[in-house]
Amino acid sequence: MYRTCTVQVTLDYASEADMVKQLRVALALQPVATALFASSPFFDGKLNGHKSWRSRSWRGLDNSRTGMLPWAFEPGMGFQRYVDWVLDVPMYFVYRDGKYINALGQSFRAFLKGELPAMPGEKPTLSDWADHMTTVFPEARVKKYIEMRGADVGDQAHINALPAFWVGLMYDQTALDAAWDLAKGLDAETREGLRVAASVSGLQGEANGVKIADLAAAAVGLSHAGLVARGLGEERYLQPLVASLKSGKVQADRWLDLFHGEWGGDLSRIYDASSL
Repeated sequence: MYRTCTVQVTLDYASEADMVKQLRVALALQPVATALFASSPFFDGKLNGHKSWRSRSWRGLDNSRTGMLPWAFEPGMGFQRYVDWVLDVPMYFVYRDGKYINALGQSFRAFLKGELPAMPGEKPTLSDWADHMTTVFPEARVKKYIEMRGADVGDQAHINALPAFWVGLMYDQTALDAAWDLAKGLDAETREGLRVAASVSGLQGEANGVKIADLAAAAVGLSHAGLVARGLGEERYLQPLVASLKSGKVQADRWLDLFHGEWGGDLSRIYDASSL
């Protein structure tokens, strides 16, 4: 985790039903964000074979607490279903009196019963539950808000573009409904395939015949329409994404072009280039 860098967006939901639709759209389209904001094609000074190594790092890290949450698309999804999943994710720790108590692999359900081996007889506080919720890392995470977790950090223009992209999709009902229409036909295998393809190939990725570039173009278009409907002029922040869709290249592609061209394989030049 320490060798990855991301910027995240947190968005409010208005109701349980709104949370469910937003979460499903967020999960299904998170590979689009990964592709559009991919900016980590190097590792230890060398090519790593991915457009987003950050995304690759999260795959296989701990499948019990990461991923695309395929069950979130099943009938009956709601707050309780999400809580049940978090309850079944193995614990890391309990924080007490400024100290972390090792509870690795232990059950929060046992904690609720006062049967946690690390703290026999103790029951959790609301703060303990809040801490435990921070130890799950799906591609989109529910708390009192929804966190969009799929993007590499980029320059200031891309940092501005990320919240604009998600706000345009989520905060206008017409755009959100259309985004769900766009995403609901993707099955679990395709969603996971797109996640992998986005980390490896960025906008050039595809899975089961679904091209990320096409999905991204549709999603950015819906976001733009949603932002225009808000009437605040926020659509201007999408410009870096529009430019990437036109060129077919995201920041990772531009870094790679420079690495293989002007820089002559000298990656030290990325520091000056990224500070411009």
